[in-house]
Amino acid sequence: MAKDMTLLWGSGSPPCWRIMIALEEKNLKGYNQKLFSFEKMEHKSAEVMAMNPRGQLPAFKHGDSILNESFAACMYLESQFKNQGNKLIPDCPKEQAKMYQRMFEAQNLNEKMANVIYYNWKVPEGERHDSAVKRNREALTAELKLWEGYLEKCQCLAGTTFSLADVTTFPSLAYVFRFGLCPERYPKLAAYYNCLKERPSIKTTWPPSWLENPQGQDLLKDI
Repeated sequence: MAKDMTLLWGSGSPPCWRIMIALEEKNLKGYNQKLFSFEKMEHKSAEVMAMNPRGQLPAFKHGDSILNESFAACMYLESQFKNQGNKLIPDCPKEQAKMYQRMFEAQNLNEKMANVIYYNWKVPEGERHDSAVKRNREALTAELKLWEGYLEKCQCLAGTTFSLADVTTFPSLAYVFRFGLCPERYPKLAAYYNCLKERPSIKTTWPPSWLENPQGQDLLKDI
């Protein structure tokens, strides 16, 4: 089954990592994959554009079906292979509702994280303002405090079991710690991160660029 799948991906990209975790959780081994370099602008290559005309990674294909949006790909894999590997959607209606809420709510985290980390890359030098930087950092701080509160009474984002909410959100939280988020300031998020990073599906798919260069950055140390 996995031999009919192709994943084009970039190291350290949360969207790419989500799909790789989902594939591991569903025990879909041996899929075709190719690593592209963002630094070399390989995501704009003809090979990627043929699968994803937006020139973005990931690009994922199963048979004739293409799913380039990571949330869609993860939901598709759970739907198509629900009886294989680990179950990623809880049976309990309450936990299932929380899973979907946290899963899609995480897009707020992704946006606010990117607004801080990539501000200088996204905004031309002449259009940058200290007030915008301050506003973005305050928004990310408020967002992270929400997620810290969500983990106050549960081990995983939807309750007691690992679910699609964790598949889709963990890479983003790993990213903020990679950029220097203070574990002491967010102890619940840090405990969640340290626990899940040892999960086989996550450990196996850990970004190779992070393994090669374990030292991250300190951009978020004061958040």
